[in-house]
Amino acid sequence: MATFLYKLGKLAFRRRHFVALIWVALLTLAGVGAATAPTAASSSFSIPGTEAQKAFDLLDQRFPGSSADGATARVVFKAPAGEKLTGAANKADVQDTVAELKSSSKQVASVADPFAAKTVSKDGTIAYTSATYKVSSMELTDDDRDALQKVIDQAKETGLTVEVGGDALQAMPETGATEVIGIAIAAVVLVITFGSLLAAGLPLLTALIGVGIGVSSITALANALDLGTTTSTLAMMIGLAVGIDYALFIVSRYRTELAEGREREEAAGRAVGTAGSAVVFAGLTVVIALVGLAVVNIPMLTKMGVAAAGTVAIAVLIALTLIPALLGFAGKRVHGRKARKTLDSTEKAEPKANMGTRWARFVLRRPVMVLVAGVIGLGAIAIPVASLELGLPDDGAQPTDTTQRKAYDLLSEGFGPGFNGPLMTVVDAKGTDDPKAAVDKVVSTIKDTDGVAVVAPATFNKAGDTAIISVVSKYKPSSVETEDVVHAIRDAGQDIKADTGAELAVTGSTAMNIDVSQKLNDALVPYLALVVGLAFLLLMVVFRSILVPLKAALGFLLSVLAALGAVVAVFQWGWLGSVFGVEQTGPVMSMMPIFMVGVVFGLAMDYEVFLVTRMREAYVHGERPAQAVVTGFRHGARVVTAAAIIMIAVFSGFIGSSEQMVKMIGFGLAIAVFFDAFVVRMAIVPAVLALLGKKAWWLPKWLDRALPNVDVEGEGLNAAEAAGRPGENKELVDA
Repeated sequence: MATFLYKLGKLAFRRRHFVALIWVALLTLAGVGAATAPTAASSSFSIPGTEAQKAFDLLDQRFPGSSADGATARVVFKAPAGEKLTGAANKADVQDTVAELKSSSKQVASVADPFAAKTVSKDGTIAYTSATYKVSSMELTDDDRDALQKVIDQAKETGLTVEVGGDALQAMPETGATEVIGIAIAAVVLVITFGSLLAAGLPLLTALIGVGIGVSSITALANALDLGTTTSTLAMMIGLAVGIDYALFIVSRYRTELAEGREREEAAGRAVGTAGSAVVFAGLTVVIALVGLAVVNIPMLTKMGVAAAGTVAIAVLIALTLIPALLGFAGKRVHGRKARKTLDSTEKAEPKANMGTRWARFVLRRPVMVLVAGVIGLGAIAIPVASLELGLPDDGAQPTDTTQRKAYDLLSEGFGPGFNGPLMTVVDAKGTDDPKAAVDKVVSTIKDTDGVAVVAPATFNKAGDTAIISVVSKYKPSSVETEDVVHAIRDAGQDIKADTGAELAVTGSTAMNIDVSQKLNDALVPYLALVVGLAFLLLMVVFRSILVPLKAALGFLLSVLAALGAVVAVFQWGWLGSVFGVEQTGPVMSMMPIFMVGVVFGLAMDYEVFLVTRMREAYVHGERPAQAVVTGFRHGARVVTAAAIIMIAVFSGFIGSSEQMVKMIGFGLAIAVFFDAFVVRMAIVPAVLALLGKKAWWLPKWLDRALPNVDVEGEGLNAAEAAGRPGENKELVDA
């Protein structure tokens, strides 16, 4: 592989105008495609195989036009102090607002009058109306949300307190500002790392081109492939991350090759042949992790994973072709002035000891101490994982100054916490002799269930064979107690089916959240096994070792467990909650473990591959195991540190979000990258390699013969150079 990539790098360097033109053309083509593509409606959110989804599908059949899984806006009214909503003036204002809600958008399916529906609190001070939409919250447009907000603003002018809950107002959080901050920090780190504005600009430029092509392609294909507006979010975040990383490693290796006295074309070829091989395999591990999200069988998550994987593949291709082409344009300016003077001098500088080599030597002197400290430290931070509770955040997790949180608190005050997440129980009595009697039995059974506060009268469809029963729990929607109520009702459904033949299913947003959490929980172990297993095989081919990939996988699991432990401590227990702006503790987002495994695994393997391939390269070329570790750190530690700091900065920017979910993702990913890069890769990895010595690179002879030789270390290039072939290139005129 190294020889093929070496030739590709040299070709891109020589034909730089042509290569640059191709990438500019691809960017333009993707941009035009995105600009001219029809606006895609957000894809509907479905969770195949769950009871809640089956109930929604049944409702669509038996209650046509009811929009069972449509968005809802729960508008809560509170009378001024000392007044009641049942007063003539206040009642008229509420009814006017209900009328305006009905006509606010074509997507509004129905709006209930709180006085007719009897959704007024016992003391008459608080009431609510539910506006149901024909489409899900992800399919609502900004115009629909603006129209709803306008009605609410007008209602507030009457003197009533009016707040909105439900999912209708929940738009995707804006992340543009945080991405700009992340890019700015990345630029500063790159300038410090390279000491040259031009060298620092190359990874940023190529990463933005890669993300531009990837995201524009997703937008252009969104309508044809039913891709939702959220599909490009992960692609943008991961594409930016790996795009900077991969370009950073190629440029860094190119500068090292120049410092060793090679001509520019030869240096570009060898940089792509060696560091490029590592980029290919690092990219493959990220693609495996992202495409593996399909195991969860949530269509939206699968599409996000595949789209992000496509963007990563583009980042790899750009690193292998566009980077050497741009290095051809850059000339010697890829080095800072001081470095250029050193290069121009006839004496070849001896490699100096840097922070990386000093740290590596310290670890080699005390490997047991460093290993024990790293493992015990991360193990202690991982302890809270034992108390991990998974769920999906509801309006109760919103900041206290948001209208969703105010509506949530008003409903709890007027009707009890369970009103914020009613359970929709669907009874399919089509196969029974007496549907009404069967439904009556269901109602009485649910009323006797522990934890149930209110059971509303059943609503039948026109055929009279299916009924909806609204059930209110005594507890808040995201609580473990409400989950127990859902399971108790579902368990009772087995007996009801045996007695009457009627089938019972519990759905609604609360039940859907519970089912999604369970589905993600069940998929975690198969997903881990698939991703870590395939990556283990891939790394075994790269490093030609069994123990090095095993250590890489175990180290990753340790860093992810520690990061999840930190998330539990901050967001579930509230430790240091005020520092990170956590206003309401609660269960950890159910998508968090699988999301962290996917994203962090990809980045962790990047750092592992880039750091350890250099050690493997030095060892294959004759250095002792301990010296190879020092060589790997001398060349790789600075670059891996820069890459990790950039990632931590990008992810930390999301901690400032007002959305609890986004805040949690930002914190979790930032702390996971910190643990993995600085504790696992920089401390535990060299300590383990120091203790293993030559055994680290042991591979059974039969396996050595069976595995393909991909030559990531560039051994073939060195053999060719010794034979006098690669060095035959003519000196190039500086561009």
